[in-house]
Amino acid sequence: MRNASSTGSASGTGTGTGTGAAFGALVGLALGDALGFPTEFNDVPAIEAKFGPWRQMTLPDPAFVTDDTQMTLALGRGLRAAMDAGELTPARLVGPVRTEYVTWWRSPDNNRAPGNTCLRACQLLSDEGRPWAEASQIGSKGCGANMRVAPIGLAPGLSAHQRSGAAQLQSALTHGHPTALAASDLTAYAVRALADGATPAELPALLRTYAHDQRTVYREDWLGDLWQRAQDASAAAFIARGWDDCLGVLDRLDAALAAPDREADPCLATGAGWIAEEALATGLLCFLLFPTEPLTALRRAACTSGDSDSIACLTGAFAGAHLGAGAWPADWAARIEYRSELLSLAEVF
Repeated sequence: MRNASSTGSASGTGTGTGTGAAFGALVGLALGDALGFPTEFNDVPAIEAKFGPWRQMTLPDPAFVTDDTQMTLALGRGLRAAMDAGELTPARLVGPVRTEYVTWWRSPDNNRAPGNTCLRACQLLSDEGRPWAEASQIGSKGCGANMRVAPIGLAPGLSAHQRSGAAQLQSALTHGHPTALAASDLTAYAVRALADGATPAELPALLRTYAHDQRTVYREDWLGDLWQRAQDASAAAFIARGWDDCLGVLDRLDAALAAPDREADPCLATGAGWIAEEALATGLLCFLLFPTEPLTALRRAACTSGDSDSIACLTGAFAGAHLGAGAWPADWAARIEYRSELLSLAEVF
């Protein structure tokens, strides 16, 4: 793979860099996905009635995952192919990722209650003559784009501009709403910052600063004229809507961390996670409530009243990027579905 040297966007040193962070994040997101798969669409009392107290939840056996992990692997494969071809550019990224998304859409294993936005967009992307922007669902800010973006945060050697542009472009192939773009960018930034050694305590401030700095930056070289398909007066106004949504939910995250209630449903503080910015914030909240207890963080994320698999998926990515390969018990990691593909991807990232 080209671009082999790692460059970071956050200061600090830690033990989670390199393959350890990639293994931790990718396995963590899959474990969270599997833990939250059977709890999605249930409220907390119903989950605890079925699975027992949330702090004692165990990994299902077999540990099946959802489209969250499947699409993460699809993006990872496409990103790897693009980076193998040379310096990462929009032209190099869009073809392989588009192909992988369509392959996922056509797969008989795509039977894990995938989101309608992804299904509709991938169906349109399967028409090879259609420009990708015409497939993008410009009105959707569902969490289906940022729950899969971790590989871009983990990929070595990308500049800040490449990482931001790639995160937004992979979102735009399916979810074209500016909040989906911004939340994907911010999620990838968080994963990279943690892998580079940022501490959990400093992470919210880093995210807020990044969001403010990016607020009116429209990455035309990566997104083309996508913004013109919306009703905004300018490209800057279009993307600012997305970053403003993210900044608003970061306010809610800060309030929740200022008066933490570890026994309460996190969705009550930062949202149910069906939409991109809320999935990001609630996944972060679960991680930041238990920064040194990754399994407790996963269990808290899975025992929520919202989009439990996606929330726990993001929580696992953050915890694994921070704590590295040692975050997860060997017996859990050994049982996760798609384990060999996750490990293969981690080895190149």
